[in-house]
Amino acid sequence: MSKPNHPRMLAETEAEAVLRNIRVSPRKLNIVATSIRNLPAGRAIAELTFSKKRIAQDVKKLLQSAVANAENNHQLDVDRLVVTTAEVGRGIVMRRFQARGRGKAARVEKWFSHLRIVVAERDIITKAEKRASSARGVSAAGRNRPVGAEGPVIEGAQA
Repeated sequence: MSKPNHPRMLAETEAEAVLRNIRVSPRKLNIVATSIRNLPAGRAIAELTFSKKRIAQDVKKLLQSAVANAENNHQLDVDRLVVTTAEVGRGIVMRRFQARGRGKAARVEKWFSHLRIVVAERDIITKAEKRASSARGVSAAGRNRPVGAEGPVIEGAQA
């Protein structure tokens, strides 16, 4: 795999950090990367701190680097940062041989990965704020009634 011809340009409210040739398979790294996508930066760091995965500490250091880049290079507010992307890419494959019975050899592949984390400044909405904003909208009873109809709630009816 090669680099893309035109890498994605960052917006003014974004900052990134890249770690290349990490000694872990992309499949294992993607499990950790998926767990932090679309989380606020502080919560993502807390999640990585208590993760049992070996690679989580390296991902945490990279995320802290992205947050530091946002604060120092782009003057973004650290409390409003959200992990927008955590891209995992394939690196090199180191091939080794393991001796097997009857004079044979088996190939052992040791995968490497690349990781790119982008953090962006956004308004962080808590669950309590989401519930309050949805309560201000259409009531639950009014959603399932046909337009202009009064009476009992009809399940599955389109408003």
